[in-house]
Amino acid sequence: MATIGTPHAQPAPPAEVSPPNDYRLYVSMASPISLRAIANARRILNEAYPGTHQLTVLNIAEHVDLARADQIIVSPTLLRLAPLPQRRFIGDLSDLDRLRRAFGVLPARGAA
Repeated sequence: MATIGTPHAQPAPPAEVSPPNDYRLYVSMASPISLRAIANARRILNEAYPGTHQLTVLNIAEHVDLARADQIIVSPTLLRLAPLPQRRFIGDLSDLDRLRRAFGVLPARGAA
């Protein structure tokens, strides 16, 4: 008589993990202030969360419905979607120390 073996349990595939630091930046692409905000947002997020953040840059003119849903009334506006609570920062993001404080980010060693 043949022995029937118990099938081995297969491990579950890993769940897709989204970045723990999720940000959305609304801009008006024609504006120099918006271009500066994009550069400054990338700088501060790369400094604070290297490789563990997501920054989505959206032109308000092309994403009116999403901007309305997020209650965006001024450009540029940076939203922190995750971690909660949501936070928002309005302006060109040129005051990096103020931005760090607003989002609870400590500057990297040697960063200005």
